[in-house]
Amino acid sequence: MSVRYTLTAARQVEAALDDPAAQSPEAARGLRERLLVVTTLLEAHPFMGHGTSVRHIRRFPRGTYPCLVDDSIGRDAIVVRRFRHASRQPLS
Repeated sequence: MSVRYTLTAARQVEAALDDPAAQSPEAARGLRERLLVVTTLLEAHPFMGHGTSVRHIRRFPRGTYPCLVDDSIGRDAIVVRRFRHASRQPLS
């Protein structure tokens, strides 16, 4: 099963990569590599993570980096709906 990102999630990932890149290119590279690992894991194991209070949305904690990936499983793809730093307040 493939993984795709909503426009919102893609923008959130881009902002997260831009922030550490300004401070440390190595940190941005590490985050990018970790995102590839998460994508590979989600492709292989679509039901990783745990359910949230929002129906059909699962949350995948990111391990070393304090980020959260919210996704849902569609017919032909896992859809990453949100990507955020774990210490930031949720939008809702």
